[in-house]
Amino acid sequence: MSVHVEVDVTSGVPVYEQVRTQVVAHVAAGRLRPGDRLPTIRALATDLGVAPGTVARAFRELELAGVVVTRRRSGTVVADDAAPAHVTARDAAAAYVRAARAAGLTPDETVDLVRGALLT
Repeated sequence: MSVHVEVDVTSGVPVYEQVRTQVVAHVAAGRLRPGDRLPTIRALATDLGVAPGTVARAFRELELAGVVVTRRRSGTVVADDAAPAHVTARDAAAAYVRAARAAGLTPDETVDLVRGALLT
């Protein structure tokens, strides 16, 4: 996997969920494309400093959602039909993040604004 995944073990969000959401975000942003291989469970767990079962749970959730598939010889790869988000929406999201950073918002504040907008 050529994208960066990191976890905050002090967060209230379970580590497997942090891994899952970051992989989904990378696919939606087009940084991970169909056929891209994810690292092995053991390798990613070692990199993140978490138990292999934690990463395995994230991968299971991703597979159930159709984001990745696990193949015997090629490992876990991004599913062929895991398309990135619509180009216009992806560009708008990138522009929003730039504006939020320029305004000095934290990542949590930035996401909270999106959640608030989705409620309207």
